Amino acid sequence: MLIARDKEKKMLSDLLKKDESSFVAVYGRRRIGKTYLIRETLGDSFIFQHSGYYGGKLSDQLFAFSTSLREYGTEEYERPKSWLEAFEQLKDLIRRSEKTGKKVIFLDELSWMDTKGSDLIMAIEGFWNGWASARKDIVLIVCGSATTWMISNVVHNKGGLYNRLSFAINLQPFTLKECEEYIQSRNIVMNRHQIIECYMILGGVAYYWSLLQRGLSLPQNIDEMFFSRKALLKNEFEYLYASIFKNPQKYMDIITALGTKKTGMTRQELLSATGMANSGTFSNRLDDLESCGFIRKYYELGKSERNAVYQLIDNFTLFYFKFMKKKVTDEHFWSNRRDSAGLNAWCGLAFEMVCLEHVAQIKNALGIAGVSTEVKTLSCSADADKGIVGSQIDLMIVRRDQVINLCEMKYSRKVYTVTKKVDADITNKINDLRIVTGTRYAIHPVLVTVYGIAENSYFGNIQNVITADDLFG
Repeated sequence: MLIARDKEKKMLSDLLKKDESSFVAVYGRRRIGKTYLIRETLGDSFIFQHSGYYGGKLSDQLFAFSTSLREYGTEEYERPKSWLEAFEQLKDLIRRSEKTGKKVIFLDELSWMDTKGSDLIMAIEGFWNGWASARKDIVLIVCGSATTWMISNVVHNKGGLYNRLSFAINLQPFTLKECEEYIQSRNIVMNRHQIIECYMILGGVAYYWSLLQRGLSLPQNIDEMFFSRKALLKNEFEYLYASIFKNPQKYMDIITALGTKKTGMTRQELLSATGMANSGTFSNRLDDLESCGFIRKYYELGKSERNAVYQLIDNFTLFYFKFMKKKVTDEHFWSNRRDSAGLNAWCGLAFEMVCLEHVAQIKNALGIAGVSTEVKTLSCSADADKGIVGSQIDLMIVRRDQVINLCEMKYSRKVYTVTKKVDADITNKINDLRIVTGTRYAIHPVLVTVYGIAENSYFGNIQNVITADDLFG
């Protein structure tokens, strides 16, 4: 059952109604549900489907392609010697097809097919430009998890495929609301607090959520997925990055460095931490990780773009560094760790990540969904001469209507109580923000928490309260 993805499903379904051929690219991080979306929406119209082989040489890829041709056709095609020859054979299969209406060709994990020295892109250019686009009955869908490869070689191709796509779909992770819909469709019972805790570990990655088992508590499910003897995701970290990036170690080195500092690092700090050269190659690696959704690039309020900060935001990777990297042997590790100090500290950071992934829902709850905004942060050290206490503000929504929503994200398993210390901390952040940036905007403190706020002598300075229900908006 296809949950959410209504917009994407309609875009793909409408291809069958067009009176011309279509060429579509679908991309997004691994495990996000790209293949499932395409198969569930257009599978009945497939006349050919093929997926690249991870790590295969050119000869392996061509052999696999010819095998797929034999599965869908009646002819015994010889193994092609090149991709140009392979796509000539695909043309022949299409010509022989008895299917009426639109004929869908689905090429999955396209980047794996593009081995070194391959003529794959040239072959696709020839297939589409010189043949398929002239017909009215072809739907060519290419798909890949290597997001940067897809963007560079297909979506923003500067050669023969330039401006040839009908459209591209960048498939995004599920939101909290979509995860709720998904588990309900599978009759898995969780309240919204538990769904948030699950999201703090799994993010919105559809495949991870598909591994949840009915009848188990959330801690039991996490143990089964990550810590049991046969846990399916025990080695996910290494496989995840290796399956997306060629020469993945350099990418993993960057990720590992970012995992040591929750607020992120500047480019220079990353270069120092990894020992890598300051080069275009390093820039490309950062772009690759950002386009795949593993890191975010953000700017502090009042600072130039040259001072960009890179932050690790992938929920699973953060969970891995905190709890899995040391190779836990306790098969009930998560169930036995529920009330530990280390877990509580991690929950605070993980909840902040969930909030950063749901800024649109926060804006909607604030009633500013239609207001032009920028998401900013602020980090400043103490300076007694200037009256600066020193602050770290992880989320500010800077609004065109001259208001700054200063968001305090506080994880709590019960109604949150603003203490004297918390109230003073918020006041200090407001003062530091005014001194450091010189802003004249009104500053509205916003509390984002799970169950809301207790009324006491310190809660009055909070202008808005965002709860779990708002994050599911």
